[in-house]
Amino acid sequence: MSPKLSIEDVELSGQRALVRVDYNVPFLEGTSIISDDTRIKASIPTLRHLLGKGCSLVLCSHLGRPKGKRYPELSLKPIAKRLSEILEQKVQFVEDCVSEEATAAAWKLSEGEILLLENLRFHRGEEENNLGFAEQLSKLAEVFINDAFGAAHRAHASTLGVTRFLPSYAGLLLDKEVNYLENALENPKLPFTAILGGAKVSDKIKVVDRLTKIASHICIGGGMAATFLAASNKKVGNSSIEADFISQAQTLLNENDSKNGNLILPSDVVVVKTLLKDSDFLAKSVGDLEDGDIIVDIGPATAEFYSSIIRKSNTVLWNGPMGIYEWEKARAGTRSVAKALANGNMLSIIGGGSTVDAVNFLGLQAQMTHVSTGGGASLELLEGRELPGVTSLREKIEG
Repeated sequence: MSPKLSIEDVELSGQRALVRVDYNVPFLEGTSIISDDTRIKASIPTLRHLLGKGCSLVLCSHLGRPKGKRYPELSLKPIAKRLSEILEQKVQFVEDCVSEEATAAAWKLSEGEILLLENLRFHRGEEENNLGFAEQLSKLAEVFINDAFGAAHRAHASTLGVTRFLPSYAGLLLDKEVNYLENALENPKLPFTAILGGAKVSDKIKVVDRLTKIASHICIGGGMAATFLAASNKKVGNSSIEADFISQAQTLLNENDSKNGNLILPSDVVVVKTLLKDSDFLAKSVGDLEDGDIIVDIGPATAEFYSSIIRKSNTVLWNGPMGIYEWEKARAGTRSVAKALANGNMLSIIGGGSTVDAVNFLGLQAQMTHVSTGGGASLELLEGRELPGVTSLREKIEG
C-alpha cells in the first residue's frame, strides 16, 4: 500500500476531529466491567497527540454485533468512564452517533474536550457503508482520523464512507500497525521466521502461501497443524481437519519441498482421547497417532525445535497459538514459543486475536516488540490484500 499521511505529517491545530477508534473490548459476563482495556490504552498516544494540538475530539467505535438494533449491554457508556479514568479528564458521552443531540454535543466542544458517541453498529448504515450515514458522521467534525486498525479491513461507513466527506489521515496506532507488518513482509531483517497456529487452515492458507516466498522458516502449530499433517499423509486420529483445504495444503507442501523447504510441521504432538481439560494428555510422535487421538498442542520436541529457530532469528511474526493454551496441560507449546520471543533480542510481531490473548494470559505482552490490536486486519494485510480503512486515507507525496 502507498504510504499514508498520519497526524504527525499535517497541521491540525485547533480542529474538531472525528476519530475512529477500536473500542470493541470484552466485558466480564453479565456486567458492565471491562475485562481487558488493551485496545482503549492503545488509542491513548493518538488522543494525547491531538489534544496537545488543541483539537476537540469526537470519538466513534463499534462494540459487538448488534446488527442495527440497540442492546443496553453493547452501549459504549462504560467505555467513556474507563477512558476518562485513563486520561484523567472528563469524557462526555452521547446516546447516539447521528442525531441532533450528537451534532449539538460535538459542536459545543471546546478546545481539548472529548465526546464519545454511542455504538456505531446500533445503525445498519454503519456496516452497509451507507453514504447518507457516513455524511451524517462527517458533519460532526472538520477532519477524520482513522486509528482503528482492528476495523481497517472493513468497508464500513466509519472507516471508508466518511473519507469521501472529510480530509482523512492515519492515527498513530494505525500507522504503526501498518508499518510494522508491511516492513516485516517487504524488508525483514533475516533470518525471518513465521510461527503460525490457531484452529483453522482456512483462515491462514493464503498467509502461508505468501510467507513461503518471504520467510526463512514457517513453523506450523495449533489446530491447523492437523490439516497439514493429514495433507502429508500422516494419521491424525479424531483431530479436526478442514477437508476442503487438504489439496491446497498438499500443493504448498509439494512446492515447498521442491524449493527451499522452509515450511516445517510438528514432529510430535500432545493428544487426548476426549476433548476435555481433565483428560489424559500424552505426547506422541506424529507417526504414532491412533484412531481416537485428538491433537491439542505441539509436542515437547517440536516446541524446543521451534524455540531454537526463534532464538536464531532476527525477525519473528507469530499469529496463532500452538495449542489449547487455556488448558494447563495443552499450554506448553504456546508457552515455549512465547518465552523464546520474550527472552530474545529479535524484532517480535504478535498477530492480533487469540495470539494476543495467549501472550496476555502468560503475562509476556510487555516483552514483545509489537503486539497488534487487529486479528482479521492483520491476516488480510499479511495475505497481501488492501485494507479499505487504510487505502482511503490521504497519501504521502514522496520526494
